[in-house]
Amino acid sequence: MMTMTANQSYKAKKRRVMQQMRELRELPKTDIGLNKNTSNLFRSRARSQKRLNVRDFNSVISIDAKHLLAEVEGMTTFEDFVNATLGHGLLPLVVPQLKTITVGGAVSGLGIESSSWKYGLVHEGVKSMEVLLPDGQVVDCTPDNRYKDLFFGLPNSYGTLGYILKLTIKLRPAKPYVRLRHLSFDKPAACFKELETICNTGRYQGAPVDFVDGVAFGPGELYLTLGVGSASAPYTSDYTYMDVYYRSISVRSEDYLTTYDYIWRWDTDWFWCSKNVYADRRLVRRLLGRKRLGSATYSRLMRLNDRYPLVPWLAQLLGRAGTREAVIQDVEVTIGNAEAFLRQFQKQIDIRPVWFCPTKSTTKDWPYALYPMDPEQLYVNFGFWDSVATTHGADSGYYNKKVEALVETLGGMKSLYSSVFYDRATFERKYNYPAYNKLKAAYDPSGQFKGLYEKCVARG
Repeated sequence: MMTMTANQSYKAKKRRVMQQMRELRELPKTDIGLNKNTSNLFRSRARSQKRLNVRDFNSVISIDAKHLLAEVEGMTTFEDFVNATLGHGLLPLVVPQLKTITVGGAVSGLGIESSSWKYGLVHEGVKSMEVLLPDGQVVDCTPDNRYKDLFFGLPNSYGTLGYILKLTIKLRPAKPYVRLRHLSFDKPAACFKELETICNTGRYQGAPVDFVDGVAFGPGELYLTLGVGSASAPYTSDYTYMDVYYRSISVRSEDYLTTYDYIWRWDTDWFWCSKNVYADRRLVRRLLGRKRLGSATYSRLMRLNDRYPLVPWLAQLLGRAGTREAVIQDVEVTIGNAEAFLRQFQKQIDIRPVWFCPTKSTTKDWPYALYPMDPEQLYVNFGFWDSVATTHGADSGYYNKKVEALVETLGGMKSLYSSVFYDRATFERKYNYPAYNKLKAAYDPSGQFKGLYEKCVARG
């Protein structure tokens, strides 16, 4: 149950940050940003002149194994959260793919993974949140109290309404191993039909399924990976050092991982983005060592490369130079439009591989105002993170705008953690600005925090 020292420490930190927020409000008016240890945003942004220090909100306060609940501070990474819960044989309902993603960040910015077909997006597992408002107050939001509008409005708000200091989040039992089955398809239609059947029934060939995601290596090479928890394993594979997980998918029909290694199977190579810093090569992996392979290292290199273009210099040395546009996006379309999206994406942009992951609402309605979804629909999230050779200029957004147009045509949605090029009218229509403006007026009437459009599109 609750550790008093952890809870008392949280209360002391809360008092300190409330006071700091009040002091920042007295300074000449500029927007307020966060001092924090990690970020998984992939868009350039101006640095806020006033910084709120929330680095130390990074603890798991309590784990209630009986009621399958945890209290956790907002800046806690999922790596630390999972380390704590697995000690009790438990996991959060949904654990995003990268160790450096924070629990609060996955709620305010949305998070998905291979259990989302069953449990929805990360925020659907949240029971309550304590939120720091721009006026220095901290309010406790639940689905049925006076702050329920804020509770349902925080997902996809990206810290423009308030900062999540603490969450109560649901847990589930976890077995020590995961058995994987990699199913091969040469036609997207057959792949997505099988995906829909599995998600609707929760089974494949009569056997239960716990985890589902997929990879499209090309138009005629797709794989569904099905995972099921297991009390034992005849062997376990290791993709945390010399071997690369995504390369195993096309050469193995079955595999076993520890649950810990399954949860972080994509982190070692940042899916497949390690190739951008040549860390998919065995010599580089040996030089880096096991501990430096992972999202924490790659994100630091990415930030460094933003300031000092190291990778273009290496590319020129290796004869791979040229103007390239970064296309780093996650989008969601209904299962009925998944084949059309993938076909057009591969025709117009053709980044390979592409990750895809199903998700469906866990409720009969969809109360989360700022990311409209149909609760009756199964959705497929497509993730693609690479660059494309271009003659239009690296910063033109030419290919990113193609993605946005395709998503718009198919009635889908796009996550906002990366570059956004929608015009204001389109953005406000897609992300329910009538509801957002009402929330902004209620919780940030003085405009102390940037608006959602200003933060995500104007790149503030």
